[in-house]
Amino acid sequence: MAQRLTTLRRENPDKDVELWCEDELRLGLKPVARRVWALHGKRPTSSGRHRFESVFVYGFGHPTSGRSRFLVLPKANAVCMVQAPADFAGWADPGRRKVRVLIVDGSGGHTAKALVIPPNVVLHRLPPPRTPELQPAEHLWPLVREGVANRVFDTLEGLTATLTARCQRLTEHAAVVAGAVGLH
Repeated sequence: MAQRLTTLRRENPDKDVELWCEDELRLGLKPVARRVWALHGKRPTSSGRHRFESVFVYGFGHPTSGRSRFLVLPKANAVCMVQAPADFAGWADPGRRKVRVLIVDGSGGHTAKALVIPPNVVLHRLPPPRTPELQPAEHLWPLVREGVANRVFDTLEGLTATLTARCQRLTEHAAVVAGAVGLH
């Protein structure tokens, strides 16, 4: 990774090179259960209904500063994987004065032949496809899930609105995100 960053800095002397991480999370109408406090001898109620509609949260995190960007999209496929980095590149560097290196895993959306990446974004794929411990963006998901834990949603619109509010809150609190995805 360090060698690749050095090479990109040498190839782009007039641009800053920044390292970011990206991952996707599927959340649906099936509740995210957490432990809750209850009186001794009383069993807390919980909804355990199984509904299989879902949305995907695309999360981008900057390990050094904690800046973040989230998108809630309907699928995790090549079409949405084109849309997400394009939105990220426009948000993070509208003037295209920087090169953003995105750490991504080996999921199908990241390796699709139809994948089109903006010119100011470079993908760095992690070596083995199933190594979540190497992906800093994996640590965003407990923060996102906490906003929907122990809640029941009847529609995807309600879930999406809650996810959007939670992601906006995380975006406003860069120190929390930096603590989660920071490269220690």
